[in-house]
Amino acid sequence: TTSAEWVPAPSPRGGSEELGDGLDKPLENDAEGVWSPDIEQSFQEALAIYPPCGRRKIILSDEGKMYGRNELIARYIKLRTGKTRTRKQVSSHIQVLARRKAREIQVKLKDQAAKDKALQSMATMSSAQIISPTAFQNKMALQGLSRPAYPTAGGFWHGTIPAQTGGHEDIKPFSQQSYAMQASGPTPITGYESTAGLSMSPGAPPWQGRSIASSRLRMLEFSAFLEQPQDSETFNKHLFVHIGQSNPSYSDAYLESVDIRQIYDKYPEKKGGLKELFDKGPHNAFFLVKFWADLSVNLQDDSSFFYGVSSQYESSENMVITSSTKVCSFGKQVVEKVETEFARFENGRYVFRIHRSPLCEYMINFIHKLKHLPEKYMMNSVLENFTILQVVTNKDTLETLLCIAYVFEVSTSEHGAQHHIYRLVKD
Repeated sequence: TTSAEWVPAPSPRGGSEELGDGLDKPLENDAEGVWSPDIEQSFQEALAIYPPCGRRKIILSDEGKMYGRNELIARYIKLRTGKTRTRKQVSSHIQVLARRKAREIQVKLKDQAAKDKALQSMATMSSAQIISPTAFQNKMALQGLSRPAYPTAGGFWHGTIPAQTGGHEDIKPFSQQSYAMQASGPTPITGYESTAGLSMSPGAPPWQGRSIASSRLRMLEFSAFLEQPQDSETFNKHLFVHIGQSNPSYSDAYLESVDIRQIYDKYPEKKGGLKELFDKGPHNAFFLVKFWADLSVNLQDDSSFFYGVSSQYESSENMVITSSTKVCSFGKQVVEKVETEFARFENGRYVFRIHRSPLCEYMINFIHKLKHLPEKYMMNSVLENFTILQVVTNKDTLETLLCIAYVFEVSTSEHGAQHHIYRLVKD
C-alpha cells in the first residue's frame, strides 16, 4: 500500500461584504473577538442540540437543573474545546450571525415584494430563530417564501428523543418524522422502492445490487478499530464500526435506495464533490452506509494505543486502485487521506487490502471529545454534522469504482456496532 498522510483542508476565506441599509453594523466588531474554527464548530453543534426556546428554560435530564439556552451553548463550548465563552458573548455572536443572514436574504431575493415580505417576517423573529434552520424555514414556509423541492435531509438522521420529565416544556432537539430512523437500532428507512434506479445486466453476480459493489469492484470488509495492548504479545481489539464479509444469493432482496439529493448538503459541493461524482457516474457505484458506532470502550491518552482502519476489496480486473477518504464537518472537508493499493491474484480474483491504516489525529480527538459528552442524544447531534466520503477510483483511468457516503449515530445495542447499507439514486 502506498499511503499519504492525512491532509487538512485549506481554511475558507472569511469576511462579509457590507450589504443592505439598516443592517450595516460591522460584523468584525463582535464583542467576543475572533472565534476560532473549533469554537465556531462547537457553537454550531450546540445550536443544533438546543433549539430556540424564548425565555423558557431547558431541563437537562441527567442533572434535573434548568438552564437558559445561551448558558447551555456556552457550557457546551467549554466542554468541547476547553475555551470559555460567556452567555453574553454567545448572545452577541448569535446577533452578529442573524444580521449576516438578514443581509444574505436581502441580496438573494430579487423580487421586491418577496424581499419586503421576508424582512417583515424576520422583524417578528428573534436572532436565535433567524439563525435556526428549522425555525427559520418553518416561518418562511408559512409566508410562502420557501418550500423544499423534496424531503429535507434533516428527517433522515434521527428519530424522536425520549421525553424528559419536569415542570417546564420539554425541548426535543429532533422530532422530524419523514424517513426517521430510531437510534435504538438499524431499522430500514421506509417508503423506498427496493429496485428504484437499479439496472442489472444479465448474468450479474448475486452481490451486485445486494452489497457494496459496482460492476467492477466489490467491498468485502471495512472496519475502524482501536487496539489496546494487554502485554507484550496480546492486545484487545475494539471495533468502532464494522462491515463484515457477506455472501448474498439471488434470493436475497436488493438494497433499498435513498435519493442522493437528501445528503448533498452533508458533503463538499465544490469541484469533485458528491453531486459532480454522481452526475459523472457510474450510478451503480454509489452507496450510503448508516453506522451505529460502538463507543462502549474506555479511552485513555496512551501512546501504545493504535487507532486504525482496514478494508478489503475484490475485482475480476488487474488494476491499481486509489482510495480517497474525506472527513467532513458541516458539509465541509476537514482532512483527506489518499492511499494507493496494488492487486494480488488469489483464488481466481484480484484482491486489494488496505491494512491497519492509521486514523488521523483529528478523528482520534473527535472520538475522545464525543465520549466526554454526557448524553447519547448530544453525541448523535454532533454526529449529525459529521460525515465521511470514500471514493475508490481506477488510478490509471480515474473512473469511479465505488463511492460510499458514511453517516453515523451511537449504538445503543448490546451487540455493538451495527450498520445498514443503501444504494444512492436520483429518482
